[in-house]
Amino acid sequence: MDRIAIVTGAGSGIGKAATLALLKGGYKVALAGRRQDALEKTAQESGAVANALCVPTDVSKQDSVRALFAAVKQKWGRVDVLFNNAGVNAPGASLEEIALDKWQYVVDINLTGMFLCMQEAFRVMKDQSPRGGRIINNGSISAHAPRPGSAPYTATKHAVSGLTRSGALDGRKYDIAVGQIDIGNARTEMAERMAKGVPQADGSIKVEPLMDVAHVGQAVLHMANFPIETNVLFLTIKATKMPFEGRG
Repeated sequence: MDRIAIVTGAGSGIGKAATLALLKGGYKVALAGRRQDALEKTAQESGAVANALCVPTDVSKQDSVRALFAAVKQKWGRVDVLFNNAGVNAPGASLEEIALDKWQYVVDINLTGMFLCMQEAFRVMKDQSPRGGRIINNGSISAHAPRPGSAPYTATKHAVSGLTRSGALDGRKYDIAVGQIDIGNARTEMAERMAKGVPQADGSIKVEPLMDVAHVGQAVLHMANFPIETNVLFLTIKATKMPFEGRG
């Protein structure tokens, strides 16, 4: 039986890497994101356009999320895997300087958007036959430890961990497995600044190592491929020498 996946934020970065890995791994994949051209470029790059469905989506809007899942159900009949990946950051600023609209923008996409996608996935997965499925939330190293000047992003990523745990509990009765992948310093457009130097907790600016984002795609595929009776609740993948485990 075909396995059907949805990837949000599929047009670039981690979402693109996961989409390419899932398509190469034999999945049919719905690519969701705000830019149609970026989604189509990812689909073309995969070499598996026949197994890809591009659906422009704003995850912060409930109607848009519902339309995404409806389009996938109409085309393929079910959803086996959701990689809940769409996310944004705000310009670095000390907590007291953060404008409310910047805070709300990050919360709407990183937290509310993830909730809306999980909720719709639950509704589809619990009623399909065979029942159930898997949701993989994109957390972050910031779900564990913040960077300076990152209150909106850090707060939402800590909240994602709570959503993951709650979803894992609530999903049990429907055979829905919910897990989280926490990623540190994958080489993407968002993280490219690490190679030029980023603020550290002691106030210094230091260059940080990066890892190949394709490795993250492989990790997502690995999590997706487990049978439903097995769940990876949390997985951390990071550049080996990035500052995280200790004090630098």
